[in-house]
Amino acid sequence: MDQGTRDEMLGRLAEAVGAVTVAHPMRVAIDGPPAAGKTTLADELAVALREQGRDVIRATIDDFLFPRAQRYPRGEYSAEGCYFDTHNYDALNRVPLGPSGDRRFQHAVYDRTADTALSPPVTTAPADAVLIFDGVFLMRPELIDRWDLRIFVSTALDKTVDRAVIRERRVLTRADVERRWRWRYIPSQQFYFATVRPTDHANIIVHNDEPQQPVWATQTH
Repeated sequence: MDQGTRDEMLGRLAEAVGAVTVAHPMRVAIDGPPAAGKTTLADELAVALREQGRDVIRATIDDFLFPRAQRYPRGEYSAEGCYFDTHNYDALNRVPLGPSGDRRFQHAVYDRTADTALSPPVTTAPADAVLIFDGVFLMRPELIDRWDLRIFVSTALDKTVDRAVIRERRVLTRADVERRWRWRYIPSQQFYFATVRPTDHANIIVHNDEPQQPVWATQTH
């Protein structure tokens, strides 16, 4: 394991991206529990890569949800529903950027604020572009083969509750956050860890309990 400053960690991640050679746009997954720090890390890595002159596409699993009416057939607080019913993997798998050479992509198929499906114009990525994609459950079997570099942001699950309370304080009470995390999000992550073992598939694990003093480990597969 390595330990250093936030900037040192981002520099190592940027080096890892640069070390991957593919003949199509590179696809980087940043996985981890809710409120682990995935989006922040993805945004920071995108900035670092753009500063190196890379063409970066940023996207997130939150823009590939099913509409709300389809997401909760098992109930709003169901952990099984969180894992099985939330994300539109068929749509995500139609955003190729893949080894077939088809560089067409869409950033999103869903507007969470308006709870409506989207159909933005399909655009074409440069062959040397980098897709930085963050979200939960990115190592599951439906998606694992899509990624050229897999990063897992690891944080103690109890710590994510405290972070979520701060993040959601303008829209949810602490009791609401506690219920959502302890009934839905944390059990769904426990199921994910038990069945998929996502850290086994990661190329790099970032231990993010202390974001300004991260610890990271590189794994070979």
